[in-house]
Amino acid sequence: MTQQSNDLKARYDALLQEEPKMRVRNAAEKLGVSEMELVAAQCGDIEAILLEGTPQTIFKKLQTLGEVMLLTRNEWCVHERHGRYESVKVGNGPVGLVLGADIDLRIFFSSWKYTWAVSQNGRKSIQFFDGAGMALHKVYCTDASDMAAYDALVAEFRAVNPQAEPVDRTPAEPRQYASDAPDSLRDDWLAMTDTHDFAGLLKKWNLPRVKVLESAGEDLAQRVDNDAIEVMLQRAAESELPIMCFVGNKGIIQIHSGPVKKLLRTGPWFNILDPKFNLHLNTTAIHTSWIVNKPTEDGWVTSLEGFSEDGEQIVQFFGARKPGVPEIREWRTLLESLCKQPLAA
Repeated sequence: MTQQSNDLKARYDALLQEEPKMRVRNAAEKLGVSEMELVAAQCGDIEAILLEGTPQTIFKKLQTLGEVMLLTRNEWCVHERHGRYESVKVGNGPVGLVLGADIDLRIFFSSWKYTWAVSQNGRKSIQFFDGAGMALHKVYCTDASDMAAYDALVAEFRAVNPQAEPVDRTPAEPRQYASDAPDSLRDDWLAMTDTHDFAGLLKKWNLPRVKVLESAGEDLAQRVDNDAIEVMLQRAAESELPIMCFVGNKGIIQIHSGPVKKLLRTGPWFNILDPKFNLHLNTTAIHTSWIVNKPTEDGWVTSLEGFSEDGEQIVQFFGARKPGVPEIREWRTLLESLCKQPLAA
């Protein structure tokens, strides 16, 4: 343990004396360090083991753990899902998928750098971080997990000489976007045959997502009141309407599909607190909300999306569906009821 680590532990302990319920992520922000630096310094009741091996190799081993709770978050929203890692489609490349019955992930490994096995208050997890020490994805053991498999995973990948490189908190160069939307934007939008085509069009247009929504026309992308997400969730819960909820960061998108039931507001946070799915959404961070309408081979597909003040997507909702299956009519009707202008149909 270095003197720097000892100093950080002392600062962390002092902070917890003042705010004993503070979470590690919030403590890191208060102390001006990354979350991974607190993990690496074994702050408080954290016991951590650095794992060696590519993130892809370690990630594939998550299939052995049985039922777990996985957590993905961005600055404004936390997505927690219980289930098993099944149908894991991960090779050595930068993109991976998990398409199991309970766990649905889209993974972008280019930003994944460090993996730690973490025990805190007896709760064991595998945690993945980027080069700046930001947590991208966490996998927590539960009472239904295979702890022998967890111990075997840690033993297999435990670093022999655990020396994580210093985190690099150098801000990324801001992306340079085109100044104006092209005349072809609306035609390109209407030519889509799959919702996934939209990512390719964003790249082609070289525009931030909100700028595209502002330029498409209100029948394709319509700004709605910022309480729309809360209203939608309440109505979906009342009618037992199955939805899809997407939350992500630069390294991963985590998806829940199914109905939601228990909703609870706690201060700025609007929460879903179901047995297999929890969502914690800071609604005060929602700067704009949009209903987005895309043509596909299966008909029109609509989503409700919330964005931060700097244009980052916080959360995205669809009606639950699979490729080849039309959108649920009740979902479309619900979103149309939140619009002031008709959607293209």
